[in-house]
Amino acid sequence: MKHAVYPGSFDPFTNGHLDVVLTASKLFDKVTILLSTNSQKKKFYSQKEMIEAIQKTMIRQGLKNVDVLESNLLTAEMCRKLGATYLVRGLRNATDYAYEEDIAKVNNQLNPNLTTVYLRAVHDIVSSSLVRELWSYGHDVSPYVPQDVLALIQSVNQPRP
Repeated sequence: MKHAVYPGSFDPFTNGHLDVVLTASKLFDKVTILLSTNSQKKKFYSQKEMIEAIQKTMIRQGLKNVDVLESNLLTAEMCRKLGATYLVRGLRNATDYAYEEDIAKVNNQLNPNLTTVYLRAVHDIVSSSLVRELWSYGHDVSPYVPQDVLALIQSVNQPRP
């Protein structure tokens, strides 16, 4: 069975992330979306609430081969624990590629059985941080996030007046 892990902070999960999951779900038998703790980032949404919103999105999309988990382990270690041999990363541009390539090399040293696969998001114009910024200034972010994630954003944060 080809099992892939798609790790990220997903704070929030965007339509670009969903693009990557939709493609990965066609390429792999099983895809695990892994909400990872990034010590460099301050979380705006709770892991539990974001996991629930992503799970609802996967159900709405009819993706039966995708699950959503949380992890405090290094991604390469979690992949080993799950028995996943593929690591999926989404790319928007050349800057993303350079950053991801360095991480892929380290992950491969930590887990030599892990192959990193890069997938391009169709909705590549927006990042999680840009969604948060737009929302904070009262802009409509519905074009950039799945419906269930939008509901979470609206329930947790109020935009600036």
